[in-house]
Amino acid sequence: MSTEQSKEKVDPASAQDSETLGFQTEAKQLLQLMIHSLYSNREIFLRELISNASDAIDKLRFKAIEHPELIAEDADYAITLGFDADARTLSITDNGIGMTRQEVIDHLGTIARSGTAEFISQLTGDQKKDAALIGQFGVGFYSAFIVADEVEVFSRAAGADRGTRWCSSGEDTFTVEEAADLPRGTRVVLHLKPDASEFADGLRLRSIIRKYSDHIGVPVRLPGEAQQDADDQTDKEAGAPELEVVNSAKALWTRSRSDISDDEYRAFYKHVSHDFEDPLTWSHNRVEGKLEYTSLLFVPKRAPFDLWNREVPRGLKLYVQRVFIMDDAEQFLPLYLRFIKGVVDSSDLPLNVSREILQQDDRIVTIRNALTKRVLSMLQTMADKAPEDYQEFWDEFGEVLKEGVGEDFGNRDALLKLLRASSTRDPDVQKHVSLDAYLERMVEGQDSIYYLVADSLESAKSSPLLEVFRDRDVEVLLLFDRIDEWLMSSLSEYEGKVFVDVTRADLKLPGEEDKKAEDEDDKDPLTERIGAVLAELVEKVRRSKRLKESPACLVLGEYDLGPQMRRIMAASGQQLPDSKPQFEYNPEHPLIQRLEAEQDEDRFRDLVLLLFDQSRLASGELPEDAGAYVDRLNRLLITLLSD
Repeated sequence: MSTEQSKEKVDPASAQDSETLGFQTEAKQLLQLMIHSLYSNREIFLRELISNASDAIDKLRFKAIEHPELIAEDADYAITLGFDADARTLSITDNGIGMTRQEVIDHLGTIARSGTAEFISQLTGDQKKDAALIGQFGVGFYSAFIVADEVEVFSRAAGADRGTRWCSSGEDTFTVEEAADLPRGTRVVLHLKPDASEFADGLRLRSIIRKYSDHIGVPVRLPGEAQQDADDQTDKEAGAPELEVVNSAKALWTRSRSDISDDEYRAFYKHVSHDFEDPLTWSHNRVEGKLEYTSLLFVPKRAPFDLWNREVPRGLKLYVQRVFIMDDAEQFLPLYLRFIKGVVDSSDLPLNVSREILQQDDRIVTIRNALTKRVLSMLQTMADKAPEDYQEFWDEFGEVLKEGVGEDFGNRDALLKLLRASSTRDPDVQKHVSLDAYLERMVEGQDSIYYLVADSLESAKSSPLLEVFRDRDVEVLLLFDRIDEWLMSSLSEYEGKVFVDVTRADLKLPGEEDKKAEDEDDKDPLTERIGAVLAELVEKVRRSKRLKESPACLVLGEYDLGPQMRRIMAASGQQLPDSKPQFEYNPEHPLIQRLEAEQDEDRFRDLVLLLFDQSRLASGELPEDAGAYVDRLNRLLITLLSD
């Protein structure tokens, strides 16, 4: 069934006024370039034409403030689409400001000339600010030729008696003639190409409108779906089909925060994110001044399955004057905030000529910096006022947020305040301690923030390296995310307190004076005996000041890579630097005292190597030779059972 309205009448008496004109600029070549190369997605043409129609209505609204007589005949603003599948035509009609004959020639006959830009240039003072919602879309009209082999435009300016018909096939010339009996506004009729017949289908048009123009500020109407049933004879006899509004016409982010309920925010989040759960929190902000934009940002409750794939397109939805531009505008937030959902809307952004690609410049950088700070502020507010919600957020997104500490130096202080970790103070509760809370609990004389990186929380809690800290009631942060060693390698201090890795050899405990490790231990007989056995395996052997319950442990030199980083580098195929751990033993432990008394050199060697392999296990590594480890252990068990 046809849903096209009848064609406007062209007054025969005005045929003498018909004239054929050539396009200005390098017409044919430029126009063909635009038609075939400028736009990557054919459906974009509908967004452009609806945007132009919305602009025309915005212009009339503005002008009618001083000249209300212009809207006397029709004050019910709307954009109406009609289509005829059989004739392969599509029309977009608005009842906006319309164009005079000369304006039609000027605006449609000069490629890349923007009628809106000229309109705004004529305004002064407060009028410019009042007209800020009027878009500037330049060459968008010519996108019609992507899908049409002929385009007709019927337009009558508000307050004018006669209208104008413009027609072109997108080649060298266009025709202009007067037309009678036109309503106020503009109607663009597209005679679709054979391979573009899909755009004369109601369902297809609906999906495009809802995707790109759902938030246009005026109703966009289509014939009702029930009216499109070709078998419904009643509809055919009823005359003009009943129209229904397709778009929501509600750009939530353009409204005042005080006028929006929490339920509306939650519903909008689900609309833009396709998430079935409510967001944890959100931030709605409008910036005015030299650079104007509006942002509405949401923090999801759950991490997506592809969160760790840094190559997946993600970002905010970008709108210009409530017109959808792109889904994944990644330029507005750093990659470590890739989980944030929402929209940003501005008329000041530098888009390429087809408005499909966002171009980089200082304005983008300014907005990016401001939105990044806003997100971090939003998270800090949640951490302060809703710690349970923040803990839920950290469990889902904490590892991703840690990326920012090493990548975003300018916001490092704000990011450090957001970090959470497990702790020896309450080891059964994971990742709940902030650095500020740690500082508040530091003991007298403590001037360092102690931490331990391990493969798991259980491995961290059972590490023998913590024994002296428990003995002195000094809190240690327990880190076990796969990114943690990389994270801590980029940090030196927080609030004037130095980060200290408890796995390092030259460990300074609270209350101790700074001093370098002495070589006295090297002259100890037991140290020399152990050193002779482990000469090829360790850098150094020494008595330990950190062990209270365990017989021995392995520690790292100041610049050595930890086990976690070595595994990451090995997995990525990188060559590992040569390094050996240092072996520390507890002279007060019964096993070490028994070792010191051992006179059988073979048994002494087996015991030392067993202690070394056990220390590797305690640090999260496996013995290099598991078979040899088992053999030594079996020999020791046989000896013990034989005694």
